[in-house]
Amino acid sequence: MKPVLDISAGAKLLINGLDWMVEEIRPQAGTVVLARNGGQSEVRSVRWLMHHPDCRSAKAPSVKERAACQPAVREDLTDAQLQQARLRAEHVLEAETGYRLRQVSRALPGEPRPAYDPERTTVTERCRTKAAELAAMDPAGAAMLGLAHMSVRTLRRLAAQSRENVVAGCADGRCTRESGGHPSVTEEIREAIFAVRQECLRRSRISMRARHRLMHQYVRERFPDFPEEKIPSYFTLRKVWPEWFGPDGARQRYVRPAEAAKDASARVGVHRPGQVVALDTTTLPVKVREAVFDEPVSVMLTLALDLYAHSIVAFRLTMVADTAVDVAMLLRDVMMPLPMREG
Repeated sequence: MKPVLDISAGAKLLINGLDWMVEEIRPQAGTVVLARNGGQSEVRSVRWLMHHPDCRSAKAPSVKERAACQPAVREDLTDAQLQQARLRAEHVLEAETGYRLRQVSRALPGEPRPAYDPERTTVTERCRTKAAELAAMDPAGAAMLGLAHMSVRTLRRLAAQSRENVVAGCADGRCTRESGGHPSVTEEIREAIFAVRQECLRRSRISMRARHRLMHQYVRERFPDFPEEKIPSYFTLRKVWPEWFGPDGARQRYVRPAEAAKDASARVGVHRPGQVVALDTTTLPVKVREAVFDEPVSVMLTLALDLYAHSIVAFRLTMVADTAVDVAMLLRDVMMPLPMREG
């Protein structure tokens, strides 16, 4: 099922790999005004957006994606956010080592507390004690200090990912900088990537290295003045490709019909019987006999279904896997139906 598209004012959309923002909604006309960073604006209908094959809401990068692209540093935080991160780090370190500053030489007065003594407790026991201690706090105060929802798994995860910089690792990911995207993917590079994508649909499956070489070739031929050193690297293309076109694990014989069906579904509106007929092949769930005393065998059922009336206009049974000849004969049955029986 296609996710719900957010077209409220200020919402960000990703259309054909480009970022757009909904600047204005005109419900009386059924249109919206889309704007880009460069000042370009377009007026599109709501119907056009809803049926566009490559239009989706541009969600903000998750904490994991931001951490993978650009690690958080202390300079990203304000004084209040930094103090909150330090407080969370102290609780994490106490659950991990028994000391709020991690080291015995820097132990604070009264440390280690009996429930967090590393000589008598394990890490799992200390994490469970810390999670129960934080859960018993006032919910409003815990949320203000950033200590709400600190379970055992959260404590172990924060302790594992913040070995180098525990304060930055405990910072709220919503406060740190978001990923800058792919600045090297300019309009020229975007055109080259989509051209390579169309070329790959007509070829056998090729590697990402080969696609990167095709992108270089397209840029050199289409934009001779474009600096070669500004062409994105192979690693950038390897990240951009699945973001724009999804996972790349299907066979080419299935990718091409899927792309053609995607384009056709965005343009064709079925409004009369016989306008669009869908073909499909599946294994018949029952076995048949070719003759009375033969062994039962599996057969393939090829159907032709009218999308408007949802009626079967033709079908064929084949003893083995269907071939192009069987599909052609099925199309013949669709175009030349059998004569009506007597009565």
